[in-house]
Amino acid sequence: MLNYLNSYINKQPLKMITYAEYMNIVLYHPQLGYYMREGEKIGRGGDFITTSNMADIFGGALARWFSNLVRKQSIAPQICEIGAGNGRFAKAFLQEWYASENPELTYFIVESSPYHLKVQNEKFDENWQVKQVENFDKLKSFNGLIFSNELFDALPVHVIKRQQGQLFEMMIAMEADELIEKAVPLANDQIIRFLEEYRIHIIEGYRLEIPLQMLEMISSIEKVLAEGMIISVDYGYTNEEWQEPIRRDGSLRGYYQHKLVSNVLVHPGVMDITSHIHWDVLQKIGEKYGLHTVGKWRQDEFLLSIGILDHLENHHDPNPFSEVSRRNREIRSLIMPSGISAAFQVLVQERSQFSNQWDLTKEILDK
Repeated sequence: MLNYLNSYINKQPLKMITYAEYMNIVLYHPQLGYYMREGEKIGRGGDFITTSNMADIFGGALARWFSNLVRKQSIAPQICEIGAGNGRFAKAFLQEWYASENPELTYFIVESSPYHLKVQNEKFDENWQVKQVENFDKLKSFNGLIFSNELFDALPVHVIKRQQGQLFEMMIAMEADELIEKAVPLANDQIIRFLEEYRIHIIEGYRLEIPLQMLEMISSIEKVLAEGMIISVDYGYTNEEWQEPIRRDGSLRGYYQHKLVSNVLVHPGVMDITSHIHWDVLQKIGEKYGLHTVGKWRQDEFLLSIGILDHLENHHDPNPFSEVSRRNREIRSLIMPSGISAAFQVLVQERSQFSNQWDLTKEILDK
């Protein structure tokens, strides 16, 4: 990968690339990219863990909640998961769905990684209606639920810094076969418009990630969603939270063998790279495209509101290694205020042709 980057960067007119270009290469290059290559990435044998893969109960709880909406409202029994990873969430969702007398469900997965497509297929029952597609083009006029977990934090971002009263874009160059960072005056009109439209102010001495590809992702989702809802699970900050001193260095970082790496220019192609998302921007972009915000909750609050405690076994099992004990531990780990869910939020958006159709949805979430 380093040789490829060296060649690619030196072919550019300024011998530099943006952080967004760098992330797109090291994460999504068809052969060399982190997400595209063979090998486990999620779980103990990978580099990071997602909450939906920590506990199968996550997928089961959402399936039970969604089936309730399908029965009580005119919501199509279809779900589309964007970036399903190893397929564990999808498997848990489908197992719960088919364990009850629910209508036939079509489960779409938008996935570009050949490795993940293979791993997913190994988990799915041949009788389940699972359709894997590489992009949104196959989902015209989609009705139902669009779900993603830690999707937006993995999108490439630009990095901007304000110093001496001026905005600079941080670029990446090669020097003595080593990746280095250089600051150049901000000249990208898209970034300038982004900062103005979404009222983002960067404080002197602060650096911030700018997610231009978030615009493209929401636009792609909006084009295919005829009617239904979008549930996005991720971690991030509001515009006000980005102003806090602890955020002055931004949030871009890597995860390598379950260790946090502050310098994302090391381990190119074999390390996950992520950044916290802009929640205010995500909601405003959605509203711009006609996606109404139902609400945003901390993940543990959301899981409690959709009935995760219904999965908790009441009786005590003295065997700590039994299925019941394991399941109960998983639930508690997801709902404890000090647990991992506290770092995640859940944004629910909807598009409906009937103005009052989603009252029940909000009632369920607020119960």
